[in-house]
Amino acid sequence: MTSPATTLSAPLTLPCGAVLPNRLVKAAMTELLADKRNRATPAHVALYSAWAKNGPGMMLTGNVQIDYRNLEHPGNVVVQGKQSAEQLTALRNWSAAAKAHGNHIWMQLAHAGRQSHRFVNSSPKAPSAIPLSIPGIKFGTPVALTHDEIVELIQRFADAAAVARETGFDGVQLHGAHGYLFSQFLSPLSNRRDDDWGGDLGHRARFVLETVKAVRSKVGADFPIGIKLNSADFQRGGFSFEDSQIVAGWLDDASIDMIEISGGTYEQPKMANIEGAGEAAHDPYVSKASRARESYFARFGPEMRKHLKRAKLMVTGGFRTAQGMADAIANDGFDLVGLARPLCLAPEAPARLLRGDPVDLSQPELRFGPGPLGPKSPVKLIRTLTGAGGATWYNEQIMRIVAGKRPNPKLGFLKAFISTQMRDSRMARALDPAR
Repeated sequence: MTSPATTLSAPLTLPCGAVLPNRLVKAAMTELLADKRNRATPAHVALYSAWAKNGPGMMLTGNVQIDYRNLEHPGNVVVQGKQSAEQLTALRNWSAAAKAHGNHIWMQLAHAGRQSHRFVNSSPKAPSAIPLSIPGIKFGTPVALTHDEIVELIQRFADAAAVARETGFDGVQLHGAHGYLFSQFLSPLSNRRDDDWGGDLGHRARFVLETVKAVRSKVGADFPIGIKLNSADFQRGGFSFEDSQIVAGWLDDASIDMIEISGGTYEQPKMANIEGAGEAAHDPYVSKASRARESYFARFGPEMRKHLKRAKLMVTGGFRTAQGMADAIANDGFDLVGLARPLCLAPEAPARLLRGDPVDLSQPELRFGPGPLGPKSPVKLIRTLTGAGGATWYNEQIMRIVAGKRPNPKLGFLKAFISTQMRDSRMARALDPAR
């Protein structure tokens, strides 16, 4: 019987020819470490040096934005237009640190669309002027993109991918999940357009397919291109798993090298295993067998695999044991396993998994204080706010790693939430308008 460590340690050759040294990936997480001009900083070097020495075969950056006006957070790195010498040097330092131990590093490229941070833009651009519906959390009212603006964004993604290659990154991943811009175009709930960029699934998928084509023309055939794709939005009337399978097949034909399966949006944050405040769609792929899986999205792998001829599959979310990860590869059709939040508390986990050492990746119960404030609260609004706030708790652990400190699993939820909100506000006020 093959041991989990043997399965996880096997190299993987991507369709473009790149070879990853093992099957573990540091999945994308927002770092919030950019300076006031949205450039990479020495903090990125410190963080990725810490993760790199612990052996994941590939690391994905947090989302690097391609539009200063539409940021997921004020602390995002932005690659837009002609890059300064300082920015190019900062990006090279980041990639070099991440690759110091033989790892690969891919830059995740994103546009927040209507999920742009309210501190940055009160009128973000989106496929349609459909605002987010999240009680208690205010986002700006989106403005529909024009045809010319959509064409310009496609070119920006391509140009940013070229910068990634120029500065030493080994690949790029388009963020097509979690309700960001590509995801907004794919969903009939957020894309109400009646031109060539909306309507039926083929037209809603045009933006992402044209972007893949443009990126490939910029970076060449030997440079990996991946995408993070929702298995479903889990919203009634939204992007379904049936839609996702069709789009995955189109992406496969368009030369995508890797598809990471995820799911959910800000309105229905299934990527954090939390039910949102809106009406959730029934999930027909949940069964007794799938409930036994650790991963939130591994159940979608076998069906998704049927639609792919060349692209490799990755899954992130919910893994806690080496056996669960190996099972996703051996039984569910996945090639790569992503680890995100566990690496905020146990940066050394990949090295231990690859050695076959016992690893406990169970997550702590966040200390929410008295009352029904946890992720299982009977009040949907509280669940939604808790889901959003949980990300801040893990971001505070990232800040500890940057500072050379050990993560603190006993950190209080409210303390972390307030600290991150205050930092976001300071960073938004400090942003250089001339950047």
